[in-house]
Amino acid sequence: MKTTINKSQTLLEFLLEQYPDSPRTRIKKLLQSGNIKVNNKPTTLNSFSLKPGDVIEFSMKMGIATRARLPFPVLYEDKSLIVIDKPAGIATSSIDGSANVQWTMSEYLKNISKGTVRTYVVHRLDKEVSGVLLLAKSEIAMDTIKDAWDETEKHYFALVEGKPETPEGTIKSWLIEDNAMKMHSVKERPDGKLAITHYRTIRNIDNYALLDIRTETGRKNQIRVHLSDIGCPIVGDRKYGASTDFIRRVRLHACSISFPHPLTGKLITVESPLPKGFLSLKAEDEHYK
Repeated sequence: MKTTINKSQTLLEFLLEQYPDSPRTRIKKLLQSGNIKVNNKPTTLNSFSLKPGDVIEFSMKMGIATRARLPFPVLYEDKSLIVIDKPAGIATSSIDGSANVQWTMSEYLKNISKGTVRTYVVHRLDKEVSGVLLLAKSEIAMDTIKDAWDETEKHYFALVEGKPETPEGTIKSWLIEDNAMKMHSVKERPDGKLAITHYRTIRNIDNYALLDIRTETGRKNQIRVHLSDIGCPIVGDRKYGASTDFIRRVRLHACSISFPHPLTGKLITVESPLPKGFLSLKAEDEHYK
């Protein structure tokens, strides 16, 4: 996890603020391990002076979800929120009782906290999409994050068929949903929702392109529709125009999210690497949950 400092303090003071329930001796041991970096340099000194703008990177999984051995990797956790690495093939939430992340998380946390903790959905990832998913542990934390959502930045990796006409650009349209629950781009109209997507080509791979995607809005299926609009549907996304030759997992991965912490206001950045096999395409059907 990465976070940007907004006030002057020592490194130890910062870590004690982040994990008030953790013994000071444990934090000191973590410091001594060299797993904490300041401005990309390992730092072990308790009294190291931090100043506004410094970037700290650390991995200290001390939350109750981590101890619960969840079926999803925990990328970050504290008293207010939890960020997991969602696998493709499971919904964020559901109303029909089918398997979903929110229910699984709430049940695990409820059991291990004796009913005092549950999860609240802050944003959603499509069932087909993997990657960074942010959940709150209280309605207050959820509402606070949502109120500052314009300060949140989300990035995705998308492997698409073909190559965009320009290496980078912005796609803007109004989205509407049809009776089959499929989204479509239209010109501005009262029942449409404005959607803005920015893309940048990272590299070309044969007849495919790996794109870095940043969204200004969070509309349903937004990235999938917009990339299809420019003639570059996401690999495996047959709903929005991808090749039907083989069944493939949709190659869209939420790789990072940055947002102000609901209690401290500090910028939190959580990242997830590309899943194994994301760039590998074979002439056969793929099988995944």
